[in-house]
Amino acid sequence: MRIEDQLKKKGFVSTQDLSDWQEQQLQIAVRKGEATRLKNGVYAHVDALANTMVDIRLIVPNGILCLWSAWSVYHLTTQIPNAYYVAIERSRKVALPDYPEFQLIYQSDKLLAIGATQMEVQGYDVPIFDLERSVCDAVKYRNKVGIDVMAEVLQTYLKLPERNISRLTDYASKLRIRNTLNSYLEVWL
Repeated sequence: MRIEDQLKKKGFVSTQDLSDWQEQQLQIAVRKGEATRLKNGVYAHVDALANTMVDIRLIVPNGILCLWSAWSVYHLTTQIPNAYYVAIERSRKVALPDYPEFQLIYQSDKLLAIGATQMEVQGYDVPIFDLERSVCDAVKYRNKVGIDVMAEVLQTYLKLPERNISRLTDYASKLRIRNTLNSYLEVWL
């Protein structure tokens, strides 16, 4: 497959997956302005950067979409994320591209396992925290994201027919925010 076709189809490519000939074609595409280097070994088609989702697995391996980015995917907030929020293991070092902007949220392996799932978003298979974990994160990080944002996320979630309160409270216990969550649930349920 020609590199131009591969770039248009996938949006993002890693040089690890390319032959020498394809790498040469990729460099030509970069010079023509059809592709751009995001970081060492990762390139994107210019149209792919206009989308609201990128290939998270390629740019931040083993990262999980979280906070504003996840809330936006689940339509829990009306706010538009200013960056891609990605949770990664606390001791990892990741080279990030200059564009698009990423915000890394460092967590322990134990916390990263809670509610981690895969979801197709705009044609990309994206690692993301599930709906209940995303709501718990709003409560957990309420002082950083703002009480108003947390309230919007939680109230929107409580209106959903597919909500799972038992899973929500289970995650809250594992994340050590059960009492805080319960105090908000008492008010809004």
